[in-house]
Amino acid sequence: MIIVMKPGAPVQEREKIKKGLEKQGFQINEIIGTQMAILGIIGDTSVLDMHAFQVNEWVEKVMRVQEPFKRANRAFHPDDSIIDVSGVKIGGRKLQVIAGPCSVENHDQIISVAKSVKLGGASLLRGGAFKPRTSPYSFQGLGMPGLDLLKEARAATGLPIVTEIMSTDDIDRFVEDVDMIQVGARNMQNFALLKALGKTRKPILLKRGLAATVEEWIMSAEYIMAGGNDNVVLCERGIRTFEQYTRNTLDLSAICAAKKMSHLPVLVDPSHASGLWWMVEPMAKAAVAAGADGLIIEVHNDPENALCDGAQSLKPERFAHLMGELKGIAQIVGRDL
Repeated sequence: MIIVMKPGAPVQEREKIKKGLEKQGFQINEIIGTQMAILGIIGDTSVLDMHAFQVNEWVEKVMRVQEPFKRANRAFHPDDSIIDVSGVKIGGRKLQVIAGPCSVENHDQIISVAKSVKLGGASLLRGGAFKPRTSPYSFQGLGMPGLDLLKEARAATGLPIVTEIMSTDDIDRFVEDVDMIQVGARNMQNFALLKALGKTRKPILLKRGLAATVEEWIMSAEYIMAGGNDNVVLCERGIRTFEQYTRNTLDLSAICAAKKMSHLPVLVDPSHASGLWWMVEPMAKAAVAAGADGLIIEVHNDPENALCDGAQSLKPERFAHLMGELKGIAQIVGRDL
């Protein structure tokens, strides 16, 4: 349920309603705008009488929210959220691009790629220290030594780092060392992990599951936000369909749906969606045109010999070329890059 206060409503009137609801065991998500305030009521609101609130002369309207997600719901938070990742704002007018290799392989590789993507215009560096792979025999990442190398790359370039977490056991280390924690598609519904991340205040990049609906995806964000961590960014990375030509099927409509249903920023990963380097560029352009708040793109200095996902990685020079072309598209849709 949502209570919208009239413009100029006294603070004491809002507090009176808020305290009364909290005494009944409800949680209140309070949104204060320049003209009005919104009280989002979380709990079993079926026991509340909507008309009772409208007796208050300072209440503009009362609405019930039908969706199961509350904190992530745009009705609770009409304005777009902007998530700050160590000074990089995701969700505003400026599009943000996260770029780097699928996995950290060695010192020279990650430092070289980090410098290249920064020169190309990326605002954050990605790189996998832990890699969930379909086959147990595939390269699984360097683990904590890989995380140390990412920190070296951050020191060399100033780019905030984004990397995937696999276990709740590593949360303390990730909170200390990582600027943005990625939850991969295979862990989108690892609810124990999501709840634990909700107890942190670290920005979370939440990838859509391989076969998840948009509502299920947002509900996973709700798990994190229910714990008190509102710093969530959604990432569409393609879903599994009957098509086998591409690695996955990029669902551009999910950008529009997620932004209508939720106030959270939405990024797109055209690399994992297509699995083919030559498709990354057109899919990235389409994502920007569809309203994405940014992109996450795999870049490797030697994709032919990459230990992971070389086929979908751009070389640094192609990444720089793509960034130049994206600027024109961004301007057309009223964004900056």
